[in-house]
Amino acid sequence: MEPITLAYIGIGLMIGLSGIGSAFGVTIGGNAAIGAMKKNPDAFGSYMILSALPGTQGLYGFAGYFVFANFGTALSPDITMLQAAAIFGAGLALGVVGLFSAIRQGQVGANGIAAIGAGYDVFGNTLILAVFPELYAIVAFASAFLINGAIQ
Repeated sequence: MEPITLAYIGIGLMIGLSGIGSAFGVTIGGNAAIGAMKKNPDAFGSYMILSALPGTQGLYGFAGYFVFANFGTALSPDITMLQAAAIFGAGLALGVVGLFSAIRQGQVGANGIAAIGAGYDVFGNTLILAVFPELYAIVAFASAFLINGAIQ
């Protein structure tokens, strides 16, 4: 296998897994919002914000491609096996973290949406708790950025 192939497999995993996680996360929140609107349709703005939060992990995966493609020249036909392995590892790490953090963030948001629908004022608290899974996606994205800098 050529080193560039390994690097692009890592890029594909990064984009694909984080996108899948975001799709699951926003669906979990969206399903909860539909149920909550039956009880309290006036809080749709809160439902929408909490449902959309898991979408950011997919954006981190997408932005990761630009980190490897634009900040430096490692992602080229002249790439070494060591550079390709680093890109593969960074892509896999960001993809897996994005996948699970988006799903878990969707679950936190869904619980908050259900509580808001039941009449509890928990939007702010839910938003704070939903940021915790996001933190790990940000750390994974920052790690991909740092790995790209280390292999230049």
